[in-house]
Amino acid sequence: MGKTLFDKVWDAHVVRELDGGRSVLYIDRHYIHEVTSPVAFLGLKNRGLKVARPAQTTGTPDHNVPTVDQHLPVAEEQSRNQLDSFRRNCEENGIEYFPLGNPGHGIVHIIGPEQGFTQPGMTIVCGDSHTSTHGAFGAVAFGIGTSEVEMVFASQCILQPKPKTMRITVNGKRKAGVTAKDIILYVISKISASGGTGHFIEFAGEAIRDLSMEERMTVCNMSIECGARGGMIAPDQTTFDYVKGRKHAPQGTDFDKAVGRWKQLYSDPDARFDTEYTFDAADIEPMITFGTNPGMGVAVTAEVPSDTGLRGSDRVSFGKALDYMGFRSGEPMLGKKIDYVFLGSCTNGRIEDFRQFAAAVKGRKKAPHVTAWLVPGSKQVEAQAKAEGLDKILADAGFVLRQPGCSACLAMNADKIPAGKYSVSTSNRNFEGRQGPGARTMLAGPLVAAAAAVAGCIADPREVFGL
Repeated sequence: MGKTLFDKVWDAHVVRELDGGRSVLYIDRHYIHEVTSPVAFLGLKNRGLKVARPAQTTGTPDHNVPTVDQHLPVAEEQSRNQLDSFRRNCEENGIEYFPLGNPGHGIVHIIGPEQGFTQPGMTIVCGDSHTSTHGAFGAVAFGIGTSEVEMVFASQCILQPKPKTMRITVNGKRKAGVTAKDIILYVISKISASGGTGHFIEFAGEAIRDLSMEERMTVCNMSIECGARGGMIAPDQTTFDYVKGRKHAPQGTDFDKAVGRWKQLYSDPDARFDTEYTFDAADIEPMITFGTNPGMGVAVTAEVPSDTGLRGSDRVSFGKALDYMGFRSGEPMLGKKIDYVFLGSCTNGRIEDFRQFAAAVKGRKKAPHVTAWLVPGSKQVEAQAKAEGLDKILADAGFVLRQPGCSACLAMNADKIPAGKYSVSTSNRNFEGRQGPGARTMLAGPLVAAAAAVAGCIADPREVFGL
């Protein structure tokens, strides 16, 4: 029987198999940031150890950083101390890191691919759940806890049980106005926020192959939002073209040799998956969430669903979610007034997202009552947006381009949504309080966010922008 893509990468990195189904797995690239690394560094220090392979570790602060006035000292004391501690830990252990203001600074899951650290066939971990982003390159990438961060620091290996495999195939061509974010929100709405639990997902099919690398990163980024351990896409020419020439990628003949290896990274025709789903891209519309988990999503033109068919705790949770959001079953999503729009995060903070948003709002104006935070995912994205004149297009439409950071994805920095306010967010989670205590979050793609920013309410981007 043939092997899946996941099996090929995983099996190539198993150092030793242990009783009980766990494996000692070698890690090619370890990404770190300022939130989940301090305790791990302290544990290492208490044991009299240094990071085993610092050249395979890459750091950047992102969760706690401000997205304005980054040239000034960080005002919030706890955040400032955390950033200082992160700097010291990286320097003491010889780890390359990208501090605020550095041209390579940004969100960890955006700078890794930008710099060429992320490559096909790798095993990649980070103390952050959205490490799954890197699976877009045909890598086995997943988030780990603080104790596991320390384990990788000390040994460059990790103890892990091997997940089951799932393949999600999206056939056909997507319709105008449908983004990669819409595809993954649609998939999660169909299989639920727990439908991928215990699995590693491979995304396949024509609609997936047609995605750019940045769009593939969006899909894999949110694979964990259906409970999966991670997601991945087999590398192809799109992947190779993206990686080629990046600073830390193989160069010259080494790159050609690497591509020869990477071309073997695919699921064999007779490979078997533990679970399979198939969807038709023609059924996917621009999406938005209405509840408090990423699986509670509908087309922007749909109504808030009812609890018909739900039983027990599922029914209670559904009612609680609608109460929190202030929604009722049967209400149309279109026309619901919104207060904030957030474009950014490791899900949708790349240059293609800003190009898409800017092209949509060009010649239009932001609704006066809407506060919009447009936050590039890295200094490179920020510089590219300015070089392409996107900042001027956005300014003419009433928007301001901020500085890189995780920003309003999570309530861990100054960019918080006030209690009771509605936010259309291109980030990845809409849990209660995720964007601030009492904040009401609706997840969407860049085009739906742009339409909401202009209309001041939930709107169909195909209608607003004539797509």
